[in-house]
Amino acid sequence: MSGHYQWQQGQLLLHCLLQPRASKNEIVGIQGDRLKIRITAPPVDGKANQHLVALLSKWFGAPKSAITIVRGETGRQKTVAIESPTRLPEAAAIPPA
Repeated sequence: MSGHYQWQQGQLLLHCLLQPRASKNEIVGIQGDRLKIRITAPPVDGKANQHLVALLSKWFGAPKSAITIVRGETGRQKTVAIESPTRLPEAAAIPPA
């Protein structure tokens, strides 16, 4: 099992390293035990977190309400829970549960 994700009863726990204020939104790949994600939003007033949730919703095919930032609300290293994702982006390197 890889260190950047974990399956728990249909829920995907994703350990991320966020790079705000990037030139584009993208999954970069695995960096250490985290999935590196670049986003265009600035880390101000929760905008980066809102942007991350919206992107993960789109990429993993889950409603925004099914995505929760479990750890790292104010930092670059975050753990995000995604309830029943319908898609697994190839760049995220996550096999189905």
